Amino acid sequence: MFTGIIRDIGEITDVNSSNGDLNITIKTNLKLNKIDIGDSICCGGICLTVLSIEKNIFSVELSKETLFVTAAKFWKKGTKINLEKSLLLGDQIGGHLVSGHVDSTAELKTKKHIKGSVKYDFKVPKDIQVYIAKKGSISIDGVSLTINEINKSIFTVNVISHTFKNTTLGQLKLNEIVNIEIDTIARYSVNAAKYYLKEK
Repeated sequence: MFTGIIRDIGEITDVNSSNGDLNITIKTNLKLNKIDIGDSICCGGICLTVLSIEKNIFSVELSKETLFVTAAKFWKKGTKINLEKSLLLGDQIGGHLVSGHVDSTAELKTKKHIKGSVKYDFKVPKDIQVYIAKKGSISIDGVSLTINEINKSIFTVNVISHTFKNTTLGQLKLNEIVNIEIDTIARYSVNAAKYYLKEK
């Protein structure tokens, strides 16, 4: 489990898909001496298992299913990704609870600087729209954000200057694809309502 508060921007140093899955190595400033093989790190919004550690570089593997539903299929050597270590009991939750289980991808449609922040409009698939609520939470490439506006398949978020500078969101270009994870509360609330209406 994670919070959506990014602790580092890592850089992919190697990509290998020879075995069918995607094996990548990531260079980071995170303190890896406190991470063991088998631990989880949120990489670009995706919960991945650490397979090896060497100094400031760790490796992970992404399955075909993960590649199919996430923007990781576009990752390559040199790609920058947001990183966050998993929560420990008693840790402060500064954002919202993020599982690292990406639901879908979204496309950046507009990006506009407004005073000290940046306004982003993202387009999501129809099957995700029902889970997106105004003033609700959403994870974009692992970053916890609040949804400000919704217009059919478009939702809007505002990114403050600190987040803009210290996550990959500041580097996003128009039409770029990002990973999104809907809020857990919204997921269970909508699914419970659907089940209730079906039973009636």
